[in-house]
Amino acid sequence: MLVEVRVPALAESVPDATLLTWRKQAGERVERGENLIDLETDKVTLEIAAPDSWVLVEIKKQTGDVALSQDVLAVIDTSATATTTSSSAPTAAMTETVSKLGPAVRKLVEEHSLDAAKIPTTGRDGRVTKGDVLAYIEQGAAAPKSAAAAAAKASASGPRAEERVPMTRLRKRTAERLLQAQQQCAILTTFNEVNMQPVMDLRTRCKDDFEKRHGVKLGFMSFFVKAAVEALKKFPVVNASVDGDDVIYHGFFDIGVAVSSERGLVVPVLRNAEQLSFADIERQIREFGERARDGKLTIEELTGGTFTISNGGIFGSLVSTPIINPPQSAILGMHKIQERPVAEKGQIAIRPMMYLAMSYDHRIIDGREAVQCLDTLRQGLEDPSRLLLQL
Repeated sequence: MLVEVRVPALAESVPDATLLTWRKQAGERVERGENLIDLETDKVTLEIAAPDSWVLVEIKKQTGDVALSQDVLAVIDTSATATTTSSSAPTAAMTETVSKLGPAVRKLVEEHSLDAAKIPTTGRDGRVTKGDVLAYIEQGAAAPKSAAAAAAKASASGPRAEERVPMTRLRKRTAERLLQAQQQCAILTTFNEVNMQPVMDLRTRCKDDFEKRHGVKLGFMSFFVKAAVEALKKFPVVNASVDGDDVIYHGFFDIGVAVSSERGLVVPVLRNAEQLSFADIERQIREFGERARDGKLTIEELTGGTFTISNGGIFGSLVSTPIINPPQSAILGMHKIQERPVAEKGQIAIRPMMYLAMSYDHRIIDGREAVQCLDTLRQGLEDPSRLLLQL
């Protein structure tokens, strides 16, 4: 019986995908669930597994081709006999190691002809991270794929060396969306600053009990998500979006949380954040980080969102003007916590302060609404009891 290997149904916002390297050739035997090829989309890298076992009799699309949703990539014959075998059968240990690699890491390993089992790991549960691979390459462990590659590598060490590297689909799509936002939205940014001492004190008092009770660490992001939700409830236009000449007001709060991954910045979405507890938020954010690192985020997890929070402070940013993610109308930028002198009741005190920035689409959000929304968010952080009481 012939079984077709198809591109899975893609989200409406993801029109197509690019084929990366085939892991099997026509005539080779495959096992059900075995990864045949990775597809790179604008948002994620998808692993395409064999839907059935036996022989891969035909490959219909080649590496580098662009495929649409439900396109046939290959055909498996469940009754045929394999005519070829892999030239290098992997050991069980190697197979187990490779199975732990995310798509981006696996691609880097294959490009440099590395044995993944020999790479020292620092990732959780013994996983190989992109940093592990790059460190291994810097030690001279990677063999150039050809003499031309070796020559290029040698010349790259010169004082005026240049290297031309094509953008990934994710980077190209990010560039397109940023330009789109700049060209189509009337972006304005309002700033404020928040005293993080109350949140830090509460976190210090409760973090151990919180982790014991919920099995996850209490970070800052859950406070910001909660504060954002309460502020958006009071100023619903900041949670709205533009659709042509209409304004769509959302009766839910899907908060995108920017996460840095090996492929670039991705923004998974906390659905119905207004219904989530602090522990739920921290748990989902941790899972998003792990899945982003392993290239396992799904298109659905990266699609949608009514408001976004970006934390440039983890990289040391003191202040910035974040760009909104259309069709959303606003984005909050968190920044580095820095001790600064502030005036309190006529006295000078040293407090851990953070600058906040909210960029918004001035087409539908007036300055008054944006400024008051950001100030409401600040108030929730400086008095966390307001978040618990939903004030």
